[in-house]
Amino acid sequence: MKIKQILSIFFLASLSTISFAQGCLEPASGSSNGPKIIGYLQPQYEYHFTADDKTGAVNTNTFKFNRMRIGVAGSIPYDFEYYALVEFSSFFTGNPFMLDAFVSYTRLGHWAKFSAGSFKSPVSLELSTPCNGLNTINRSMVVDELTSPNRDLGIGLYGSTDTLTIFGIETVNLLKYSFAVTNGTGLGVIDNNGGKNYAGRVVLTPWRHLSIGASYLTGKQKPAAEGVTDEDTKTRWGVDADFNWGAFRLQGEYLFGEDKGSYTEGGGCGTTPVVKIGNKQRDGFYFTAMYMTPWNIQPVFKYEQYDKDLDTDGDKQNIMTFGLNYFLNDWTRLQVNYLYKAEETASVEIPNDCLLIQIQVKLK
Repeated sequence: MKIKQILSIFFLASLSTISFAQGCLEPASGSSNGPKIIGYLQPQYEYHFTADDKTGAVNTNTFKFNRMRIGVAGSIPYDFEYYALVEFSSFFTGNPFMLDAFVSYTRLGHWAKFSAGSFKSPVSLELSTPCNGLNTINRSMVVDELTSPNRDLGIGLYGSTDTLTIFGIETVNLLKYSFAVTNGTGLGVIDNNGGKNYAGRVVLTPWRHLSIGASYLTGKQKPAAEGVTDEDTKTRWGVDADFNWGAFRLQGEYLFGEDKGSYTEGGGCGTTPVVKIGNKQRDGFYFTAMYMTPWNIQPVFKYEQYDKDLDTDGDKQNIMTFGLNYFLNDWTRLQVNYLYKAEETASVEIPNDCLLIQIQVKLK
């Protein structure tokens, strides 16, 4: 296959990652598709530069599985699709657990698809990107913190306008939308109050090289912490943009979150969140720049900032990620990321940088 063809395939595939991915992989579509095994493996090596002469801490390193997900997807004649994916990596909870599992009604085609089950919340550009299509190994801190729980149980509506064809190339849709009503309690937890989470996302593509998105979420849940009597309330909103020109691509996103009553910190991508009591406003942003070379090597630079409390000065976390993505073929990718972390609260820089190396293989 010629280099130009490879880049064209990558370009079109990368555009699809801004779709409203309900799970880590796009489910099969069409009545002719029977059950299909889907999934991917992400063995990873981590080296943490945590040595500190004052505390006696040393550098640490480990081999692990970042994600190890296997499932099944397919269609049932004539208007239904199913999708189920299980996380097998013991580095999340120690046991396999259901990640995504939903049934979709597809009679209306791309205009509207109705889904019921467990799926991603339709908030954030980076969260909507399939896990195996992320530009860096980790999601941004602001996305992990403010979209938790990033998966929930409920019903959803997804749709888009027709695609356009320019110079014989099919482009992304002019308008995409998604809306979901979910428990707000996360995976495997029964809702125990009368409230629900309401989340929506819209992406407008006025130009084939530019997509602009907006997200909003609001909801009420039973207090997550003991001693809190009023229901927890949650509000999230964000804006994002995705610009591409040939082999160059630039993405950026801003997210804001407000919690009242009690709230959680952490909990991104299957990890266990920590419950805190009180009201808090948080926000953050990131931008990522990347360039696909003719050798299937993609340099990536990402800058992100997360403010864990807008009422407190000097507590922002800044992270710069220097990365390389090497696409060995359509199913295999090697990623190398160095994360330089800087905290505004520290008079002396905290030793917490890290090096991540990951090989990803998708089931063919």
